[in-house]
Amino acid sequence: MTIRKANDRGHADHGWLNTHFTFSFADYHDPKWMGFRDLRVINDDIIAGGGGFGRHPHRDMEIITYVLSGELEHKDSMGNGRIIKPGEFQYMAAGTGVLHSEANPSRTNPVHLLQIWMLPDKVGAKPAYAEKACTNAAPGKLTLIASKTGRDDSIKINQDAELWLAKFAGGETLTHELKTKRHAWVHVAEGSVELNGKLLEAGDGAAVSKESKLDFAGKGAAQILLFDLN
Repeated sequence: MTIRKANDRGHADHGWLNTHFTFSFADYHDPKWMGFRDLRVINDDIIAGGGGFGRHPHRDMEIITYVLSGELEHKDSMGNGRIIKPGEFQYMAAGTGVLHSEANPSRTNPVHLLQIWMLPDKVGAKPAYAEKACTNAAPGKLTLIASKTGRDDSIKINQDAELWLAKFAGGETLTHELKTKRHAWVHVAEGSVELNGKLLEAGDGAAVSKESKLDFAGKGAAQILLFDLN
């Protein structure tokens, strides 16, 4: 297991946007951290009131956004328009090309979100959009957010990957088993947890390979994202 500490991530403060980069992105480049397996981007963004990303293009990328606090207004060239609230995931398959904007609709309150990119398993896919709300996810359990097959009411994505969410209210424990030749990336979105006996805090990440299971123990209120990767 390789731990990526929050304070070691890339950082940029543009005034309207305060962001930390788990992997190389934009002007931040670290050849040791170009992604992990098919996971390419985890940006920890805080957008100030009235700020946002104007209309811009993407193609051939699996894009997932998770709102932690505040609200995010999404608009895209597929005709989708929605305000994403805390505990909600938004998915967009850029595929052959899509235009979108993401803005903070509040003039005063910031929005805190995680922006995630994964490489697709094929290029030229049809653009797609989906959402999944996990506001009421039970503590101490793993909820499947996205998968290749869309099983268990998860979002169907163009990659042999699974994204799981787990919330903790106190000292709950849970285990995720990794199949042979599978890998995992764990990102602590909020709070603190132990992973296989190692303490991880908000913003920390961990790359896991050659392990058969991941044992988690909550250390108070916390939530994690778990990527099960090929």
